[in-house]
Amino acid sequence: MDTNEFVVLKLLFLAFLVNTWMMSGTSASDTFNLEPTITWQRRLCNESRLRWEVEVCGEDFKKDMAHVDPEQWCNLTYFMSEYHLFTLCTETKSHSVDCYWPNPLVESYIIHIHKHFFSNCTVEEVIWMDPPDDTLTVLILVPVFLTLAMIALVVWCSKRSDLLA
Repeated sequence: MDTNEFVVLKLLFLAFLVNTWMMSGTSASDTFNLEPTITWQRRLCNESRLRWEVEVCGEDFKKDMAHVDPEQWCNLTYFMSEYHLFTLCTETKSHSVDCYWPNPLVESYIIHIHKHFFSNCTVEEVIWMDPPDDTLTVLILVPVFLTLAMIALVVWCSKRSDLLA
């Protein structure tokens, strides 16, 4: 279907809906409630219970990580599902005790878990090397020659302004 035909079809449907609404005899005050709505008070976060619940998640994660070879703790592919279950558990437990996620308490526990399991996972430092001399020469000379060519073009055009105008 062409996009213009689709737009026309949407406009016709909208006109039909407006016409049906107008013919039903309802006014705007009939369809919209103008009374103030009751706002629900949000329950307070139970941090002491959250601390206990997150510990349960951590213990489950530690049991799961016991099945992973410690040599592979720095390779996420070996424990991705366990880590996903751990974060999902902390999120679920946070919401069950009326806390938002992530919150500082959960974040500090996750950092504690990271220090315990992944403290030896350092990224090897990248050693930067200069490009080969030929590449470096080209990268320097091209902008220099372009700049000189542009200066020469501007000077030449300024001397020939009587012919160009």
